[in-house]
Amino acid sequence: MSIKIYGDPGSGSLRRVTSAAAIMNIAIERVSIDLFKGESHTPAFLEMNPHGLSPVMVDGDVVLYEASAINIYLAEKAASDLLGSSPHERYQILQWMFWSGEQWRIFATLTFDERIGKRFMGQPEDESIVGLAFARLRAGAAVLDAHLAERQFVVGNHLTLADIDIAAPFSQSARTGVPFSEFPNLVAWQQRLLDTVPAWAETKREVDERIDGALAGAGMEL
Repeated sequence: MSIKIYGDPGSGSLRRVTSAAAIMNIAIERVSIDLFKGESHTPAFLEMNPHGLSPVMVDGDVVLYEASAINIYLAEKAASDLLGSSPHERYQILQWMFWSGEQWRIFATLTFDERIGKRFMGQPEDESIVGLAFARLRAGAAVLDAHLAERQFVVGNHLTLADIDIAAPFSQSARTGVPFSEFPNLVAWQQRLLDTVPAWAETKREVDERIDGALAGAGMEL
């Protein structure tokens, strides 16, 4: 029985899972969920994730939502060093994954919701919310930029789930205008991932095609 991954191809969170699965050579069955058509709020989908968000993983009787949890599950299933090659490294990876959820991705998502999501609903962005999100992103980026000053990857000397989690906000940064360009080490690290991790570059193309197509279909220009 194949592992099913439900999600919208424009989702940065789905990107984290599909990229990790590709890197670990884990076969998955993609099930497309169109967020713009409300397909994540059907009764059947809400049984899997009551928040109505993607991705969701179904592996036999195991149902998981939250991309980080899914990636940890997949990495353990594959005995992959994306989750670390030692106990110490594993805890460092988990630290940065939790940091990403608490201090980082949430504000990038908030910016996308304000600047892009609201446009699809015909609503104006709330500049005070965007300003708050930018302030928190700058605070997190300053910490991360210093951390990456003499490192190729977030943890250890190889790609891990920490890199994938923290890189996710770059999926929409060109559209939302988040201030990542102010932090050169962060920009260099992201470009290094695109240049050296084929799965990360491929999923970027998928996200771009999906979101740019949705914007064009709605007659929107950024």
